[in-house]
Amino acid sequence: MTSSSDKSSETQLQESTTEKQVLVSPSIEPNQAKANANNASSQMQLLVLAKKFSLDGQFVSDEKQIPIEDRARKRERLNNLRKQQNLEKIVQKAVGYSSDSEIPDRADQDWFNSYIELAEGISNKTMQELWAKILAKEIATPGSFSLKALKVFRSLSIQDAKLLAKVASFTVRDGGRKNLRILSASYQMPNLLNFFSKKRDHKINLNHYGLNYSDLLILADNHLLFIQEAETNALAKDETLAFNYNGLQLNLTAKKANSVLCFYKFTPVGAELMNLIGDKPDEDFYQSLKTELSSHFTCAT
Repeated sequence: MTSSSDKSSETQLQESTTEKQVLVSPSIEPNQAKANANNASSQMQLLVLAKKFSLDGQFVSDEKQIPIEDRARKRERLNNLRKQQNLEKIVQKAVGYSSDSEIPDRADQDWFNSYIELAEGISNKTMQELWAKILAKEIATPGSFSLKALKVFRSLSIQDAKLLAKVASFTVRDGGRKNLRILSASYQMPNLLNFFSKKRDHKINLNHYGLNYSDLLILADNHLLFIQEAETNALAKDETLAFNYNGLQLNLTAKKANSVLCFYKFTPVGAELMNLIGDKPDEDFYQSLKTELSSHFTCAT
C-alpha cells in the first residue's frame, strides 16, 4: 500500500519536473518570474534548480517555512524518487534493445547491482539511451563492459559522449576487431636513398576533416585514448595490414620495404565504450584516407 507521504513526494517530483514557473526571490520582480527558465538569467535558473531539488527553504517566508529536518527528508524522498524514475526509464529502454531469444549465460547480479548504483543519477535522455545499450549488451553477452569502463563512462559529460560518437567516423579496427585506432601518418624508415626525399613521410591532417588535437586531448584526459602516437613495425614490401572502417574493408599493402603506419590507439576502456557507437562509414573520409596513405601503401577494399 502506498502511503500518503509517498504519494505526496511523487506528486512533488512530477510537479518539479514539469514546472515552467520560476521561483521568486525578494530581489526579483514579479513579472520576471513569468520568464521561461530556458531563457532566464543565471540567478533565475539557479532558483529553479533549488526548488526542483528542494533547496529553496531560505526563500520561503518564516511563517510558511517547514522545519529544516522536514526539508531534508523531503529532499531525500525526492532524490530517491528521481533515481527510481531514472532507472526504470533506462531498464525500459534496455528491454527495447534486447532479444527474446534464449542465451546460455546468466546475468551477473553483482555487476547489475554496481550498474544501478552508477546509472541511478542519469536523467539526460541521450545518456539514458547509451546506458540502456550497455545494459542490454551486457545481459546478452556477459563481460562486454567492465565496471572500470562503467565508472569512466559515468564521469563523462554529454559533450564528452558526443565527442566519443564523433571520433567513430575516424576509427578503424584491426583484423581481430578488438583494437581501435585513428590512423594519423605513414612514413618509410630513412636510408641513404630516401633521407632527403620530401615524400618519405606523410602526416594525415585530421583537423582538416574535423578532428582537432584538442579533441584527442579530451579523450586522453578521460582515459579513452593514448595521446602518444604509436606505430606498426617496419613492414616488408607487399606486406598487408587489414582494417575494418565501420563495415568497409581497408587493406593497406606496403609499396616499399620498411614502411610504417602511425596511429592513435584507444585504451581498453575506450575500446569497450566505442562498442556503443554504431556509426555509419563516412564515404568521403574513407576515400580521402586512401588518398592520404597512397604515398606508402596501396589501398584496396
